[in-house]
Amino acid sequence: MKSKFWKTGPLLTALGPFLGLVLVIGIFCANPEVRPYFLTGANFKIILIQTVIVAIGALGMTMIIISGGIDLSVGSTVALTSVAGATLLMKSCSPLAAAALTVLAGGAVGLINGTMIAGFRMMPFIVTLGMMGVARGAAKWLSNSQTVNPPETAINKIMALVEPEKFFPLPDGVWLAIGLAVFMSFVMRRTVFGRYIFAIGSNETAARHCGVRVQLQKVLIYSVAGLLFGLAGLMQLSRLTQGDPTVANGLELDIIAAVVIGGASLSGGTGGILGSMIGALIMAVLRNGSNQTGLPTYMQEILIGAVIILAVGLDKLRKRQRAA
Repeated sequence: MKSKFWKTGPLLTALGPFLGLVLVIGIFCANPEVRPYFLTGANFKIILIQTVIVAIGALGMTMIIISGGIDLSVGSTVALTSVAGATLLMKSCSPLAAAALTVLAGGAVGLINGTMIAGFRMMPFIVTLGMMGVARGAAKWLSNSQTVNPPETAINKIMALVEPEKFFPLPDGVWLAIGLAVFMSFVMRRTVFGRYIFAIGSNETAARHCGVRVQLQKVLIYSVAGLLFGLAGLMQLSRLTQGDPTVANGLELDIIAAVVIGGASLSGGTGGILGSMIGALIMAVLRNGSNQTGLPTYMQEILIGAVIILAVGLDKLRKRQRAA
Protein backbone atom coordinates (compact mmCIF):
# COMPACT_ATOMS: atom_id res chain seq x y z
CA MET A 1 0.00 0.00 0.00
CA LYS A 2 2.80 2.36 0.92
CA SER A 3 4.65 1.51 -2.29
CA LYS A 4 1.60 2.30 -4.43
CA PHE A 5 1.09 5.62 -2.63
CA TRP A 6 4.74 6.52 -3.18
CA LYS A 7 4.36 5.91 -6.91
CA THR A 8 1.18 7.92 -7.31
CA GLY A 9 2.28 10.80 -5.03
CA PRO A 10 4.57 12.53 -7.56
CA LEU A 11 1.95 12.13 -10.30
CA LEU A 12 -0.71 13.77 -8.14
CA THR A 13 1.73 16.56 -7.28
CA ALA A 14 2.42 17.20 -10.98
CA LEU A 15 -1.24 17.09 -12.01
CA GLY A 16 -2.51 18.96 -8.94
CA PRO A 17 -2.28 22.51 -10.38
CA PHE A 18 -4.07 21.46 -13.59
CA LEU A 19 -6.81 19.68 -11.63
CA GLY A 20 -7.15 22.76 -9.43
CA LEU A 21 -7.56 25.01 -12.48
CA VAL A 22 -10.24 22.71 -13.94
CA LEU A 23 -12.02 22.61 -10.57
CA VAL A 24 -12.07 26.41 -10.20
CA ILE A 25 -13.34 26.91 -13.76
CA GLY A 26 -15.97 24.21 -13.18
CA ILE A 27 -17.22 25.88 -9.99
CA PHE A 28 -17.89 29.20 -11.74
CA CYS A 29 -19.35 27.47 -14.79
CA ALA A 30 -21.89 25.76 -12.55
CA ASN A 31 -23.68 29.09 -12.21
CA PRO A 32 -26.01 29.34 -15.24
CA GLU A 33 -26.04 33.13 -15.06
CA VAL A 34 -22.24 33.37 -15.20
CA ARG A 35 -21.52 30.55 -17.66
CA PRO A 36 -22.57 32.29 -20.94
CA TYR A 37 -20.00 35.06 -20.49
CA PHE A 38 -17.40 33.24 -18.42
CA LEU A 39 -16.68 30.67 -21.13
CA THR A 40 -15.98 33.16 -23.89
CA GLY A 41 -12.79 34.09 -25.65
CA ALA A 42 -13.26 37.73 -24.59
CA ASN A 43 -13.36 36.77 -20.91
CA PHE A 44 -10.38 34.42 -21.13
CA LYS A 45 -8.49 37.25 -22.79
CA ILE A 46 -9.22 39.43 -19.75
CA ILE A 47 -8.15 36.59 -17.43
CA LEU A 48 -4.82 36.25 -19.23
CA ILE A 49 -4.23 40.01 -18.97
CA GLN A 50 -5.05 39.86 -15.26
CA THR A 51 -2.60 36.95 -14.90
CA VAL A 52 0.43 38.74 -16.38
CA ILE A 53 1.56 40.71 -13.32
CA VAL A 54 1.12 37.79 -10.89
CA ALA A 55 2.73 35.39 -13.37
CA ILE A 56 5.86 37.51 -13.90
CA GLY A 57 6.13 38.04 -10.16
CA ALA A 58 5.71 34.29 -9.64
CA LEU A 59 8.69 33.61 -11.91
CA GLY A 60 10.92 35.46 -9.47
CA MET A 61 9.19 34.10 -6.38
CA THR A 62 9.58 30.53 -7.66
CA MET A 63 13.36 30.90 -7.63
CA ILE A 64 13.32 32.41 -4.15
CA ILE A 65 10.99 29.81 -2.61
CA ILE A 66 12.79 26.86 -4.21
CA SER A 67 16.04 28.21 -2.72
CA GLY A 68 14.41 28.17 0.70
CA GLY A 69 13.70 31.91 0.93
CA ILE A 70 10.70 34.22 0.82
CA ASP A 71 10.05 37.78 -0.35
CA LEU A 72 7.24 39.80 1.20
CA SER A 73 8.22 43.04 -0.52
CA VAL A 74 6.93 42.16 -4.00
CA GLY A 75 3.79 44.28 -3.90
CA SER A 76 5.67 47.31 -2.60
CA THR A 77 8.42 46.79 -5.19
CA VAL A 78 5.83 46.71 -7.97
CA ALA A 79 4.29 49.94 -6.66
CA LEU A 80 7.70 51.62 -6.33
CA THR A 81 8.91 50.63 -9.80
CA SER A 82 5.64 51.64 -11.46
CA VAL A 83 5.85 55.05 -9.79
CA ALA A 84 9.52 55.34 -10.78
CA GLY A 85 8.70 54.52 -14.40
CA ALA A 86 5.85 57.02 -14.51
CA THR A 87 8.07 59.70 -12.94
CA LEU A 88 10.78 59.10 -15.53
CA LEU A 89 8.24 59.48 -18.33
CA MET A 90 7.02 62.73 -16.74
CA LYS A 91 10.60 64.00 -16.92
CA SER A 92 10.64 63.38 -20.70
CA CYS A 93 12.70 60.21 -20.47
CA SER A 94 12.37 58.02 -23.58
CA PRO A 95 10.02 55.02 -23.21
CA LEU A 96 12.84 52.53 -23.79
CA ALA A 97 15.11 54.13 -21.19
CA ALA A 98 12.22 54.46 -18.72
CA ALA A 99 11.33 50.79 -19.19
CA ALA A 100 14.94 49.68 -18.67
CA LEU A 101 15.39 51.85 -15.57
CA THR A 102 12.07 50.60 -14.14
CA VAL A 103 13.23 47.00 -14.40
CA LEU A 104 16.66 47.90 -13.00
CA ALA A 105 15.00 49.63 -10.04
CA GLY A 106 13.37 46.31 -9.17
CA GLY A 107 16.75 44.63 -9.54
CA ALA A 108 18.27 47.16 -7.13
CA VAL A 109 15.63 46.32 -4.50
CA GLY A 110 16.35 42.62 -5.01
CA LEU A 111 20.10 43.26 -4.74
CA ILE A 112 19.61 45.03 -1.40
CA ASN A 113 17.42 42.18 -0.12
CA GLY A 114 19.90 39.54 -1.26
CA THR A 115 22.89 41.38 0.19
CA MET A 116 21.20 41.80 3.56
CA ILE A 117 20.10 38.16 3.66
CA ALA A 118 23.35 36.64 2.44
CA GLY A 119 25.90 39.14 3.74
CA PHE A 120 24.48 39.58 7.23
CA ARG A 121 22.93 36.10 7.52
CA MET A 122 19.53 37.63 8.27
CA MET A 123 16.19 35.84 7.92
CA PRO A 124 14.52 36.51 4.53
CA PHE A 125 11.17 36.97 6.26
CA ILE A 126 12.48 39.82 8.42
CA VAL A 127 14.51 41.52 5.70
CA THR A 128 11.76 41.51 3.09
CA LEU A 129 9.11 42.46 5.66
CA GLY A 130 11.18 45.55 6.41
CA MET A 131 11.71 46.20 2.70
CA MET A 132 7.94 46.02 2.22
CA GLY A 133 7.59 49.17 4.32
CA VAL A 134 10.68 50.86 2.90
CA ALA A 135 9.67 50.37 -0.74
CA ARG A 136 6.05 51.41 -0.11
CA GLY A 137 7.20 54.52 1.74
CA ALA A 138 9.69 55.34 -1.02
CA ALA A 139 6.90 55.05 -3.62
CA LYS A 140 4.75 57.52 -1.66
CA TRP A 141 7.70 59.88 -1.17
CA LEU A 142 8.62 59.79 -4.86
CA SER A 143 5.03 60.48 -5.94
CA ASN A 144 4.11 62.90 -3.13
CA SER A 145 1.45 60.36 -2.10
CA GLN A 146 -0.53 60.83 -5.28
CA THR A 147 -0.83 59.17 -8.65
CA VAL A 148 1.69 60.07 -11.34
CA ASN A 149 0.06 60.48 -14.75
CA PRO A 150 2.66 60.43 -17.54
CA PRO A 151 1.91 61.25 -21.18
CA GLU A 152 0.84 58.41 -23.45
CA THR A 153 3.81 56.41 -24.75
CA ALA A 154 4.57 53.03 -26.29
CA ILE A 155 4.65 51.55 -22.77
CA ASN A 156 0.87 51.97 -22.57
CA LYS A 157 0.43 49.59 -25.50
CA ILE A 158 2.18 46.64 -23.82
CA MET A 159 -0.92 45.73 -21.80
CA ALA A 160 -3.53 47.52 -23.90
CA LEU A 161 -6.79 45.64 -24.50
CA VAL A 162 -7.34 45.59 -28.28
CA GLU A 163 -10.54 44.18 -29.80
CA PRO A 164 -11.97 43.18 -26.40
CA GLU A 165 -14.78 41.15 -27.95
CA LYS A 166 -12.28 38.63 -29.41
CA PHE A 167 -9.63 36.33 -27.89
CA PHE A 168 -7.00 37.39 -30.43
CA PRO A 169 -4.96 39.51 -30.68
CA LEU A 170 -3.48 39.14 -27.21
CA PRO A 171 -1.52 42.06 -25.71
CA ASP A 172 2.26 41.96 -25.98
CA GLY A 173 2.46 41.62 -22.20
CA VAL A 174 0.79 38.20 -22.35
CA TRP A 175 3.28 36.94 -24.95
CA LEU A 176 6.12 38.41 -22.92
CA ALA A 177 4.99 36.51 -19.82
CA ILE A 178 4.71 33.26 -21.81
CA GLY A 179 8.15 33.75 -23.36
CA LEU A 180 9.71 34.51 -19.97
CA ALA A 181 8.08 31.41 -18.49
CA VAL A 182 9.62 29.21 -21.20
CA PHE A 183 13.02 30.87 -20.73
CA MET A 184 12.95 30.59 -16.93
CA SER A 185 11.87 26.94 -17.16
CA PHE A 186 14.99 26.30 -19.23
CA VAL A 187 17.15 28.23 -16.74
CA MET A 188 15.78 26.32 -13.76
CA ARG A 189 16.14 22.88 -15.29
CA ARG A 190 19.06 23.11 -17.73
CA THR A 191 21.60 25.56 -16.31
CA VAL A 192 24.12 25.44 -13.47
CA PHE A 193 22.44 28.44 -11.86
CA GLY A 194 19.12 26.59 -11.79
CA ARG A 195 20.66 23.45 -10.31
CA TYR A 196 22.33 25.54 -7.62
CA ILE A 197 18.91 26.98 -6.68
CA PHE A 198 17.49 23.50 -6.12
CA ALA A 199 20.64 22.39 -4.29
CA ILE A 200 20.55 25.33 -1.86
CA GLY A 201 16.87 24.81 -1.14
CA SER A 202 17.24 21.05 -0.65
CA ASN A 203 20.23 21.21 1.72
CA GLU A 204 22.17 24.44 2.06
CA THR A 205 24.95 22.87 4.13
CA ALA A 206 25.48 20.04 1.64
CA ALA A 207 25.48 22.54 -1.25
CA ARG A 208 28.17 24.57 0.52
CA HIS A 209 30.29 21.45 1.08
CA CYS A 210 29.93 20.62 -2.62
CA GLY A 211 31.56 23.91 -3.56
CA VAL A 212 28.49 26.05 -4.23
CA ARG A 213 29.10 29.66 -3.24
CA VAL A 214 25.81 29.84 -1.39
CA GLN A 215 25.94 33.48 -0.28
CA LEU A 216 26.79 34.72 -3.77
CA GLN A 217 24.03 32.58 -5.28
CA LYS A 218 21.49 34.02 -2.85
CA VAL A 219 22.43 37.55 -3.89
CA LEU A 220 22.03 36.55 -7.54
CA ILE A 221 18.69 34.83 -6.88
CA TYR A 222 17.16 37.85 -5.16
CA SER A 223 18.65 40.24 -7.74
CA VAL A 224 17.26 38.31 -10.73
CA ALA A 225 13.92 37.99 -8.95
CA GLY A 226 14.01 41.75 -8.34
CA LEU A 227 14.45 42.36 -12.07
CA LEU A 228 11.33 40.28 -12.68
CA PHE A 229 9.44 42.21 -9.99
CA GLY A 230 10.55 45.42 -11.69
CA LEU A 231 9.20 44.08 -14.97
CA ALA A 232 5.91 43.31 -13.20
CA GLY A 233 5.93 46.95 -12.08
CA LEU A 234 6.36 48.01 -15.70
CA MET A 235 3.36 45.86 -16.66
CA GLN A 236 1.41 47.50 -13.83
CA LEU A 237 2.31 50.93 -15.20
CA SER A 238 1.24 49.87 -18.69
CA ARG A 239 -2.04 48.44 -17.47
CA LEU A 240 -3.05 51.43 -15.31
CA THR A 241 -1.27 54.00 -17.55
CA GLN A 242 -0.19 55.71 -14.33
CA GLY A 243 2.06 55.20 -11.34
CA ASP A 244 0.09 54.61 -8.16
CA PRO A 245 1.97 54.29 -4.82
CA THR A 246 -0.98 52.46 -3.24
CA VAL A 247 -1.29 49.79 -5.95
CA ALA A 248 -0.43 46.08 -5.59
CA ASN A 249 -1.25 46.02 -1.90
CA GLY A 250 -1.28 42.32 -0.96
CA LEU A 251 0.08 41.24 -4.33
CA GLU A 252 2.79 39.22 -2.58
CA LEU A 253 0.11 36.96 -1.09
CA ASP A 254 -1.33 36.17 -4.53
CA ILE A 255 2.14 35.45 -5.88
CA ILE A 256 3.21 33.24 -2.97
CA ALA A 257 -0.10 31.37 -3.15
CA ALA A 258 0.34 30.86 -6.91
CA VAL A 259 3.82 29.40 -6.43
CA VAL A 260 2.76 27.08 -3.59
CA ILE A 261 -0.40 25.95 -5.41
CA GLY A 262 1.90 25.23 -8.36
CA GLY A 263 3.83 22.66 -6.34
CA ALA A 264 6.64 24.60 -4.66
CA SER A 265 7.45 23.85 -1.03
CA LEU A 266 7.86 26.68 1.45
CA SER A 267 10.73 24.72 2.99
CA GLY A 268 12.62 24.85 -0.34
CA GLY A 269 14.05 22.37 -2.81
CA THR A 270 10.84 21.70 -4.76
CA GLY A 271 8.85 23.55 -7.40
CA GLY A 272 8.62 24.41 -11.07
CA ILE A 273 7.83 27.25 -13.45
CA LEU A 274 4.90 25.55 -15.18
CA GLY A 275 3.16 24.83 -11.89
CA SER A 276 3.64 28.44 -10.76
CA MET A 277 2.14 29.72 -14.02
CA ILE A 278 -0.91 27.49 -13.57
CA GLY A 279 -1.14 28.73 -9.98
CA ALA A 280 -1.09 32.35 -11.21
CA LEU A 281 -3.86 31.50 -13.68
CA ILE A 282 -5.91 29.94 -10.87
CA MET A 283 -5.63 33.14 -8.83
CA ALA A 284 -6.74 35.23 -11.83
CA VAL A 285 -9.69 32.92 -12.52
CA LEU A 286 -10.74 33.15 -8.87
CA ARG A 287 -10.79 36.93 -8.95
CA ASN A 288 -12.46 37.09 -12.36
CA GLY A 289 -15.11 34.54 -11.44
CA SER A 290 -15.79 36.26 -8.12
CA ASN A 291 -16.41 39.54 -9.92
CA GLN A 292 -18.67 37.79 -12.43
CA THR A 293 -20.80 36.25 -9.70
CA GLY A 294 -21.10 39.61 -7.97
CA LEU A 295 -19.31 38.63 -4.78
CA PRO A 296 -18.61 41.70 -2.62
CA THR A 297 -15.00 42.72 -2.10
CA TYR A 298 -14.86 41.39 1.46
CA MET A 299 -16.04 37.96 0.29
CA GLN A 300 -13.34 37.93 -2.39
CA GLU A 301 -10.74 38.69 0.27
CA ILE A 302 -12.06 35.86 2.42
CA LEU A 303 -11.96 33.51 -0.57
CA ILE A 304 -8.38 34.42 -1.51
CA GLY A 305 -7.32 34.11 2.13
CA ALA A 306 -8.88 30.63 2.30
CA VAL A 307 -7.02 29.65 -0.88
CA ILE A 308 -3.72 30.77 0.67
CA ILE A 309 -4.40 28.67 3.77
CA LEU A 310 -5.32 25.73 1.53
CA ALA A 311 -2.11 26.21 -0.44
CA VAL A 312 -0.01 26.01 2.73
CA GLY A 313 -1.99 22.95 3.79
CA LEU A 314 -1.23 21.29 0.45
CA ASP A 315 2.45 22.07 0.97
CA LYS A 316 2.35 20.28 4.33
CA LEU A 317 0.54 17.33 2.76
CA ARG A 318 3.13 17.05 -0.02
CA LYS A 319 5.94 17.00 2.54
CA ARG A 320 4.22 14.19 4.42
CA GLN A 321 3.84 12.25 1.17
CA ARG A 322 7.55 12.57 0.43
CA ALA A 323 8.45 11.50 3.97
CA ALA A 324 6.15 8.45 3.86
